[in-house]
Amino acid sequence: MRTQSCLAIILAAGLGTRMKSQLPKVLHEVGGLSLVGHVLKAVRSAGCDQVAVVIGPQMPELAGHVAALDPAASIHEQVERLGTAHAARSAAPAYAEPADHILVLFGDTPLVTPETIARVRQRLTAGADVVVLGFEAADPTGYGRLLTEGDNLTAIREEKDASAAERAVTFCNSGIMGFRGTHFADILEAIGNANAQNEFYLTDAVEIARAQGLNVAAETAPEAEVQGINTRVQLAAVEAEFQSRRRGAAMLDGATLVAPETVFFSHDTRLGRDVVIEPNVVFAPGVSVADGTRIRAFSHLEGADVGARVTAGPYARLRPGARIGAGAHIGNFVEIKNARVDEGAKVNHLSYIGDATVGAKANIGAGTITCNYDGFGKHLTEIGANSFIGSNSTLVAPVRIGDGAYLAAGSVVTEEVPADALALGRARQTVKPGKAEELRARFAAAKAEKAAKAANQGK
Repeated sequence: MRTQSCLAIILAAGLGTRMKSQLPKVLHEVGGLSLVGHVLKAVRSAGCDQVAVVIGPQMPELAGHVAALDPAASIHEQVERLGTAHAARSAAPAYAEPADHILVLFGDTPLVTPETIARVRQRLTAGADVVVLGFEAADPTGYGRLLTEGDNLTAIREEKDASAAERAVTFCNSGIMGFRGTHFADILEAIGNANAQNEFYLTDAVEIARAQGLNVAAETAPEAEVQGINTRVQLAAVEAEFQSRRRGAAMLDGATLVAPETVFFSHDTRLGRDVVIEPNVVFAPGVSVADGTRIRAFSHLEGADVGARVTAGPYARLRPGARIGAGAHIGNFVEIKNARVDEGAKVNHLSYIGDATVGAKANIGAGTITCNYDGFGKHLTEIGANSFIGSNSTLVAPVRIGDGAYLAAGSVVTEEVPADALALGRARQTVKPGKAEELRARFAAAKAEKAAKAANQGK
């Protein structure tokens, strides 16, 4: 059987005035990904081989963002905001040669799942000409009601036009719709603007399709999945729902979250089995954690690849480019940036390792830092396998420490240290007997003099 083609038209032209933001609404984020980015991912995962995104005028930032996320998506401008059907018409070049299925979605409903989109497509495949996605509302106030007879959708009734009996209906319109491609252009063209707002509403498609003798059906999704975002309060509610989903999925997939409500995930976080996440851990985008690793409390990870059986934290910060090998230890108040820490190495406390490689089973003492930036460029530090870096060492890049080398505590290293060598890079200690007592007396006299001057000024 031929795979049916699918075009997803994502309406993203809204300014989001109630967000009180300079950003277009759909560029606000949930789980570290823009709202429109979530919808793009969902439609692609549901098998939509064509995507068209409708944006408003003078939105170059949004156009660039969509192009970066999905280079194959076409971008169309809705010059005037004259309703949802008018917005869909703005994507006319995308459906000039209609796909088998055409879906219309909104860029501010980031929780809609590929499974739900696939169910809408399945209804089209089974014979429906138009499918409206609805939900059972806990409080239907303000929503359009979906009126059904058996499996058929008879009307979408806006609340202001509904009878008392219709207002009691809790099956409501999400706004997401699916169309058989051969009918889409004709239905859209037939939608008029004879209403109080003089706008073209996509919901009129139901009445028009029924008048044409077409099969109109309704599909159901959970209310939480189709909630849209108009304010930052709603943005926070959607973020909470997203985090709840991801926490549940992580635990069902074999990770332990000691205090789930305190752990925050990004849209692309990947956890292996038997991973343990302690309280107050934040995963920014681009993090992968392999089996058996423990991320200890109050750690922050971003753009990091963490191997198996690693211990990281508490209070660890793994920044973009951190690659932590199996069995390594990254301890409290350690920051790793654009650096590879190989298997079994230890960076246990109070260190900064940036633009570096740390060999297998190396030991990095407390307070060690790599001086990777000279004010103009970043430079590499190479620390060999089985080497020992004494506490409070400063490694001035570019520099190489050979395998098995030993650095004395407090060293400042600016030149290569050969394998198995001992390096000391600190000033010789000087001891002056009795000098401490003399200093204390001097400081006490200066303090007394200062106090006397203050007293005289106050008289």
